[in-house]
Amino acid sequence: MFGYYILIGAIALMSWIVSSKLKSKFAEYSKIHLRNGMSGAEIAQQMLNDNGIYDVKVISTPGQLTDHYNPADKTVNLSESVYNQRNASAAAVAAHECGHAVQHATAYSMLQLRSQLVPIVNVSSTLSQYLIFGGLLLGAAAGLGFGFYIAVIGLVLMAVATAFSFITLPVEYDASNRALAWLKNKNMVSQEEYAGAEDALKWAARTYVVAAIGALASLLYWALQVFGRRD
Repeated sequence: MFGYYILIGAIALMSWIVSSKLKSKFAEYSKIHLRNGMSGAEIAQQMLNDNGIYDVKVISTPGQLTDHYNPADKTVNLSESVYNQRNASAAAVAAHECGHAVQHATAYSMLQLRSQLVPIVNVSSTLSQYLIFGGLLLGAAAGLGFGFYIAVIGLVLMAVATAFSFITLPVEYDASNRALAWLKNKNMVSQEEYAGAEDALKWAARTYVVAAIGALASLLYWALQVFGRRD
């Protein structure tokens, strides 16, 4: 168990470092004002229009770094700092979220797979550790074989959540690539603005990489606990 806490601590530290770097990058590129004077909301609407998408709404949502695309109601949700601001960071985030809308409109396979897994992951991520803990405790306390199988079911659920984390990676990187290509091809930003947008999106993507690595590390740790006790 002590090893698990070390693992969680290491992952949390790595996540904090990347998150802090991301915030500093966004703060830095928020100082680079767009020469075209467009706000994040206007950037988003323009990208949607250029891709022939007219059934998606661009709306403002409270909070910071709460930006997301909701395929259920077809809305690009931009945080207040992105929706109203006119800088490289806002342009990057707005275009990225519209990248997801373009994925949805073009039936991008990885996004479809990810969407199909969402309801399963909502359940599995909650139950997995309870089943693993319960199975291990039951097996240790009563020496019952089915405790092992309960723990294995928990591992399977955790594996689904881990797979979801890795499926998210190509979805996020593809959305960023679509965003950057549009910003460049449509001459929406200057070279300096483009460089800032590109760097900001790279750091945003790294948060998903850290999450995926953390999920895999946790899965491997618990797999060793479950199957190690089987020996």
